[in-house]
Amino acid sequence: MEFVFLAYPSCPELHILSFLGVSLVYGLIITGNILIVVSIHTETHLCTSMYYFLGSLSGIEICYTAVVVPHILANTLQSEKTITLLGCATQMAFFIALGSADCFLLAAMAYDRYVAICNPLQYPLLMTLTLCVHLVVASVISGLFLSLQLVAFIFSLPFCQARGIEHFFCDVPPVMHVVCAQSHIHEQSVLVAAILAIAVPFFLITTSYTFIVAALLKIPPAAGRHRAFSTCSSHLTVVLLQYGCCAFMYLCPSSSYNPKQDQFISLVYTLGTPLLNPLIYALRNSEMKGAVGRVLTRNCLSQNS
Repeated sequence: MEFVFLAYPSCPELHILSFLGVSLVYGLIITGNILIVVSIHTETHLCTSMYYFLGSLSGIEICYTAVVVPHILANTLQSEKTITLLGCATQMAFFIALGSADCFLLAAMAYDRYVAICNPLQYPLLMTLTLCVHLVVASVISGLFLSLQLVAFIFSLPFCQARGIEHFFCDVPPVMHVVCAQSHIHEQSVLVAAILAIAVPFFLITTSYTFIVAALLKIPPAAGRHRAFSTCSSHLTVVLLQYGCCAFMYLCPSSSYNPKQDQFISLVYTLGTPLLNPLIYALRNSEMKGAVGRVLTRNCLSQNS
């Protein structure tokens, strides 16, 4: 049993352009996120919980894009754009697991900012390296658990004979549209998983930032309010990009499914968000910008010597 991807352009010239464009973006994603991970691990003054979470987020983004982008690149140049049932289930499982882990990790980062701003004296005692590791591991395990439950449910359903998927890879909404046993219960089951992975973390982030904003408004302007707002705004920008696309994709009813629209949105959160994350954190954070610059300088000097 195989699925056929129908979203790829049929014009041969567009195949080459699509391949070059996606390859360029993917190269920038990998380079940017690796630079952040290396900078955080080599710069001793970045050994704090905030940067540990940022490095973990970049690591998850690398794996997240690696699940689908190489497959998209391969399909762009192939005449037969097919995937086996097992391959589709495996791709979906890892994609949903890492995407959910990304959402949970953003909630952990919001909690970290809440403790840093609302309880600064207790921050070093509360946000220890052990707790940070536990939160990252819990994010990944929670994402994997939700993903396995959802994928096992979807692929236990009967699929139609026409197995054409109006998408670039195996994502939940397009695969659900080739299921023959569509019912209200099936749609509700997918919605519950989406609420747990998207709505619940977003509620925790919103709650954290409500307390953060209330605390920041009490700080005198000369006492670091601008720096705190700058740090939080970087995180909020990433949150809005991630959760906005995911909510539009997974929390909308199946009756409003639009293949072309969903294809565009999926490209935004598969390529756009992982590309913008390093830029947002590096350009809006002077410490991160300086660390990346020093890593690049050391690399250039080692190559010249």
